[in-house]
Formats: sequence, structure tokens, C-alpha cells
Amino acid sequence: MATIRHGLQRDVFEPSEERLVGVLYVTKLGKKKKTSFLCATINKEKPVYATIHQVKKTDKDVYKKKTSWPLRELQVVDGRDENKDTAELDLTFDRVYKWVANSTPDKHTFIQVLWKLCSHYLPKQKPQFINIPTELIEENTDLAESGDANTTALDTMDAVLEEEGDYQALSEREQQDLERLMEQCDSAVSNAEAFAEQLSQDLSGLDDANIHTMMASEAQVEALMGMIDAAYTKAEEIEQRLDSYDEILQHVKDSIEKMADKNTSIEQTNANNSRLLEELGHFIKQLDLSRSHEQDLQQADLNKGSLSQAIQAAEALQAVISAPIPPHLMQLQAVQDERKRFDKMKTRFSYVVSHHLNNLFIHLGNDLGETLSQHAEQLTLPRHENLHAELQPYTRLIHWTRALDHRAYEHLTKTYASSISKLYERDIRWFFEEARQRISGGRRLRGSGSSQDIAGVSGVAGKLTSQIKHGAQTLSTRTAASGALLGVDRDQWGSELDMQERQKFDEIFERVLSELQPVCLAEQEFCIGFFNLNAATLEKTPSSVASTPGSSGSEESSGSTTTSSMGMMGTPGPGRGRQVNKEVRSMMGALFSILEQQLSSFINTYDRADSYCCLYIYVRLSEHVLTAEDTGSFLSTTFGSCLVQAKRNFDRFMNLQIDSIRECRVTKKKCGILPFITNFEEFAKTAECVFKKSERRTDLDKWYVRLVTAMFEHIPRVAVEHQRTPPEVVKMENYHVLHQMMFQLKLPGMDTQKKEARQRYSEALGLYVTQYFGRPLEKLNQFFEGVSAKVASGVKESEVGYQLAYSKQELRKVIKEYPGKEVKRGLEQLYRKVEKHLSEEGNLLQVVWRAMQEEFIRQYKYIDDLIHRCYPGAMISLEFSIDDILNYFSDIAQSH
Repeated sequence: MATIRHGLQRDVFEPSEERLVGVLYVTKLGKKKKTSFLCATINKEKPVYATIHQVKKTDKDVYKKKTSWPLRELQVVDGRDENKDTAELDLTFDRVYKWVANSTPDKHTFIQVLWKLCSHYLPKQKPQFINIPTELIEENTDLAESGDANTTALDTMDAVLEEEGDYQALSEREQQDLERLMEQCDSAVSNAEAFAEQLSQDLSGLDDANIHTMMASEAQVEALMGMIDAAYTKAEEIEQRLDSYDEILQHVKDSIEKMADKNTSIEQTNANNSRLLEELGHFIKQLDLSRSHEQDLQQADLNKGSLSQAIQAAEALQAVISAPIPPHLMQLQAVQDERKRFDKMKTRFSYVVSHHLNNLFIHLGNDLGETLSQHAEQLTLPRHENLHAELQPYTRLIHWTRALDHRAYEHLTKTYASSISKLYERDIRWFFEEARQRISGGRRLRGSGSSQDIAGVSGVAGKLTSQIKHGAQTLSTRTAASGALLGVDRDQWGSELDMQERQKFDEIFERVLSELQPVCLAEQEFCIGFFNLNAATLEKTPSSVASTPGSSGSEESSGSTTTSSMGMMGTPGPGRGRQVNKEVRSMMGALFSILEQQLSSFINTYDRADSYCCLYIYVRLSEHVLTAEDTGSFLSTTFGSCLVQAKRNFDRFMNLQIDSIRECRVTKKKCGILPFITNFEEFAKTAECVFKKSERRTDLDKWYVRLVTAMFEHIPRVAVEHQRTPPEVVKMENYHVLHQMMFQLKLPGMDTQKKEARQRYSEALGLYVTQYFGRPLEKLNQFFEGVSAKVASGVKESEVGYQLAYSKQELRKVIKEYPGKEVKRGLEQLYRKVEKHLSEEGNLLQVVWRAMQEEFIRQYKYIDDLIHRCYPGAMISLEFSIDDILNYFSDIAQSH
């Protein structure tokens, strides 16, 4: 280590005029191959400062500084473990540097060097020395165990610091005095010993002078000491007097503090009394019921003349009963007595209110009011604004009863519902029966009850509603089966309403729904305000609307789809988002208990009377539900329930149409156009008229696709089952008519089906022409098929005529068998056969005849082309031309 130290001093620090005072051989923690030296140095020039260097040995075996830190930047020296010998050392400058020393004693020696440097050069900014044994950083350290190298390093450090400590530079003034003294002595520079001796003599003379001066001033010193003693005695007297004053002031202070405490206590007492007085005044005011109010309550008169005074007295009583009194004050006997008195007054007045309103409700329920005959000119559901106006003044009393006597309030709501529901039951029964009469013009509809027995109609409606709720479908299915079904001939349809009667039904049904809405909403708004029903907790109410058609092919699946889709609403109308609580719906249900039953009965009556009525009912109900302003109202939920029923009827009607297509059978001699093709036009026109501009249009479009798909599936079945008409004719005629019908009706979203119908028609036409036209020039076709086979086998076209079987003579023989007259005769027979196959409704005779003409011309051109190619220059041709063929076909068509 001494050799390394010497080399470092010589090669690294001598050029920079630095003195090496400490060195430590280290490696980085975890990287033993990366070695270096930590060196502590002091510079030789003034001012003196210390530096810590990291020195590495390069590949050329030369020492070189890698990093340098001024000692003042050292923040922490961490020995890692105070109680355990470890060679690890952490130094913190701008960051923490972790090293491992060559040995633990070397690490300790280097730490001592750092400690002494910091103590000497950084006495006030010394860094932290942590996890280091205490004996290493004490002033007197015994290093006998450290070894020669370590002892040498510390001795060098002490020598450097001691050398630096003996040297003191002259100040500027001392330097000037020295120069002045040397100028007074000529030999100061030439003879230093003489100059020093002279200075010694001058110093002795000055010491003698000082001693004589001190001896002469002894008397003055003694006088000064006497004055000091006297002053000390006087100071003690003053201190004693100040102590006595302090005791007096302390007594005064105690008295003042006691007075201040008493004053504070008095102020607090006054404040408490004022607050108590204020609280008592407020408390008494809360429980104060005026004498006039007590008299009004005791002598309550609820006639309109005295009603206002009674209401004011009741509200004053409610205020004192509901006053927010703290629980601890409730224990006061006076408070308890007052509250008992108030409760007696409340009970007495509540009885008066309940008795009066109960009688009033019963009276209004028994009063017929305006007669129903007043509305004979137009279908109108009677309003009851007069009833609401008569009850309106009692609103605040009902609210009072709800707040203070809930039992009486419940009794009044039940009485009101049971009494007023009689009026609405009478009105609704008459209203729906009148609607039936206006639609039918007095005649009895199929499946409907007596027009004069309203109670009987109610019973039927109740049974129908029960059937719908339990999924009974037998009645509707049997009724629809005798109605307008696509797969049944029109002469087999049952008695249906004509188009004018359907329009009349649509108008009356819209009038029914429109008249129900204002009456129900007016009653609902009155009940909410009158009975304070909004005070209850609001809850969201699901709407009962099905927004998508049943996707299944059966009635059961369609019904289940409709039921499961309750709550799916369309686009909200204006004013949506209101909520109605359960209490409101319960009240409205009791008032209009017969409404849903009557509406369901009305719907089922006309659903049985005419199968197309289900379309009108579904569309109209959907419009009213989707545009309802109050989705949670009683009427909206009632319409929603009926809409579910209407949706089931609509899906059932459509499924029955598909079933009729599946079960369609034709027994006529000539099949012709199938019933479901013929009936589809009227069906589509009626549906388009009903669903025009309706938000349920998408439901109809989906059913169109299913209906047409079913037709595509079952036209081939009927074609195969009918034995007297060729299947290609049945398919060709029906696909053609279906395509023309969809094109004329311009049904939206049916482009794919129109293209498919056109393609199926073209395929059937091609098959029919190929099968029944055949090859009228059969022998010619067979002859040239042989020619084509020879050419295909490798014989040149120009050499085919040299084949014995296909010589020119053989060709002329075959051609002679097909003169123009024979060809025309064969075409006439073919025309009669086609005419026998095709029906008049299909109107395809000319189309098929033209297709056959094109097929004949194609065969003619094929044969003529082979003659020119294989028999060039032979002057051979058929005995008739294309013009002859066109004339044959034209003459035959015109003659028939």
C-alpha cells in the first residue's frame, strides 16, 4: 500500500500541487472486477481546502482521476454496521455511492481521515457519520491494532494539520509596523543578529516601564474598588425595595383577576338568561293556539260559509301538534298536558271532517248529474268537472287528515273510490255500448252481445279478459279461420265488414281512445292534488308495450314474445319522464275498475267480427301508448295491457295467414292462380292503408317477408300435388303474378323478394318451354347431333359430307321430311296444348308462345349454321326460312 500511495502522490497529485493524506482501495458493491482508489487530498496553496478523488488504473497501467468531489459536498458517511466488522462503505454526495474496501481496518483508517478533515475544514457544516463505531471518531484514538500502513497514514495527516496550524500569516497592519521598525535600524537587513539584540533590549525596557506604571496606579485602583463596593450595597437596597413593590403588585393582580372572573360569570349568566327567555318565548309560541281557533274547532261548521275559518283553525292545530319540540322538553308535565289537549281537539275535529266528507262522497256518487242522452249527437264520454269543483274547497282538509289521522284518511279514500266509481262504471258501460251501436248501425255483430244488455256485454268482456290472461287462443283461432285467410278461396270467407265499415270502426275506435284520455287524466290530476298522493315515495313504473313482432312461426311463441317485451317503449313523446306512484295507480284502478274489462271486450268483439280489425286496433293503441304524456299513469298502463292483447291478436292473425298458406289445397280441374296469391293484393292494400305513417310499420314489413317466404315455399308443393296442371305452369303463373303484384304495390323492403320471384318465374318459364316445346325438327336435330359428334372426334367440318351416314344425299332426305306445312301443323297442335295448360288469370299465353318462337328460331339457326359449315357449296337449305317461322307463329296466335 505504501508503494501505491507513493505512486499516486507522484503521478497524480504532484502535478496538481495536492498532498495525499488518505487512500482506500475499493470496488463497487456487487462488481468486484471494477476496482479504484478513494483518495483524500489537501492543496498546497492558500486558501487550503480538501478534496476526495476516485482514481482508476487505465489499461496502460497509468493512474487517472475519474471523479472528484469537494469535501464540502460530502453529506453522509455510512459505515453500514456499527456493531459488526464490514468492509462496505457508503458516501453520499449528489447521490449515494456504494463501495467495498479492501479490508475493514483500511476502511476505519479512511473514515478517521475524513473525520479529521471535516473537523478541521468543516467545523460547522460537518457531514453525518452514521453506523460507525464511536471510538473511531473520538479525539484520542488508540490505533495500535491498525498496522503500520494505517498508523503512517494518520501520522501523515496529523503532521500536515499541525504544520498548517503553526503557520500564521501576518496581517496588513503587522506588516506595516514591521517595515517601519526595520527602516529605523540601518542594520536590520545586513546584520540580523544585531537587529534581534536591539529588539530584545527595547522589549526589556518596555517591560520595566509597564511595571513602574502599574505600581504608581495602586492607590487609584483601591479608590475604584471602594466605589464599586458602595455601588453594590446601593443596588442591593434598590433590589429589596423592588421586591416589596412586586409583592404589592402581585396582590393587586390577584384582586383584578378575581374581579374579571366575576364579571365574566355575570355576563355569562345574563347571556344564558336572555337565551333561556328567548327559547321559552319560541317554545310557548310553538304551542300557542289562539282562543278563536279553539272555538272554531269546537264549533266546526264545514259549510262553505264557515269553511275557511275551520281550515285555518285546523292548520293552526296541525302546526302546534307538529311543532319540533326537543325530546328533553317533551318530558315537562305542562307540555304533555298541552299535547293531550291538542290530541283531543284533533280527534274531535277529525271525526267532524270525516263524517262530512264521507256523506258528501256518497251523495256525489249517487247523483246522476248530467244525463247521458245529452251526448247522443256525438260520441263523448261525460266529464265530471262540476264534481271536482265542488270538492276542491275541501282539499286542505283532506291534506290535514292525511297528516294527522291516517286511518280516517284511508277510510275517506276508499269511500271516494267506491262512490265515484259508480259514476264512471255507468258512463263507461254506456260509452262502449254506444260506440258499438254507431259502428254497426244497430245490427248485431258476429260474436257480440245484445246491444241493449250492457251488463251482459260486461260479463262477456270479463270472460274474454280472463281468457286472454290465461293464454286461451281457441276462440280467436276458430273465429279467424272463418274470416279472411289468404289460403282460402274468397267465396269461402265468412261475413266480414266491408271497407267502409272498417273505416267507420277505425274512426270510432280512435274517438273512444281519445275520449278516455282527458277523462282519466283529469281524474288522476284531481286525485293527486286532492288526496296529496304525491307525498308518497315515487317509484318507477314499467310501461306495458311490446315493440317488436313475434319472430316465431307459431301463435304460442308470438304471444310469449309479446309478453316478455313489456316495458320496451318507442320514442318518447312530449312531456315524458313523469312518474306516478303506486298509491295513485291503486286509486285510479279502484275508480276505473271496469275500464280495462270494457276496452278488452270492445277489442275482442270486433276482432271476432272482422279479422282485419286487429290491424286497426294494434296501430291505434300503439299511437296512443307511444305518444302518452304520462307513461306511468293509470290510462297508459291500461292501454299498455290492451296493446299487449292487440299485439297477440295481430301476431295470431298473421300466423293464421301463414298456416292457411301451408294448408292450401286446389281441387279445380285447372290450377290457375292460387288463392293466397290472389288474396294477397287485397290483404296488402288493406294493411298499407292501416299502417301508413305508423310507427309499427316495421312489424308489418317483417310479416310481409315471412308471408312471401311462405308463398315461395308452398307454390312448388301445390304445383306437385295438382295432377292435372304441369308443375312448371303452376309455378310460372303464380311467381309471375306475385312479382307483378309486389311491383305494383311498391312494398318497402321487398326488393330481395321481388328479385327472387322474378328469378323463379324465369326458371319455371324456361323449364316449361324446354319440356313441352321439345324439338319439332327431331330428325334434323338427331342428324346434326351425329355431325357434331364426328367433328368433336376429329373429323374436319369440310370432310363430314364424305361420311356415308352424313352425306349430302342423307341430309336432303331428312330435310324433305319437314316441309313448311308440316311444321306449321305441328306448331298448331303445340299451341292448343299450351292453351289448355295455361289459365286465363295468369295471362301468360302470349308470353309463353313468344318464348317458344324464340326457342324454335334458336334451333333453326343452329341447324342452318351447321349446314353452311359442314356442307359448303352444296346449295342445301331447309324448306322454310326464319320469316316463315315468324309468320307461322303469328298466324297461329291470331287465329286463336
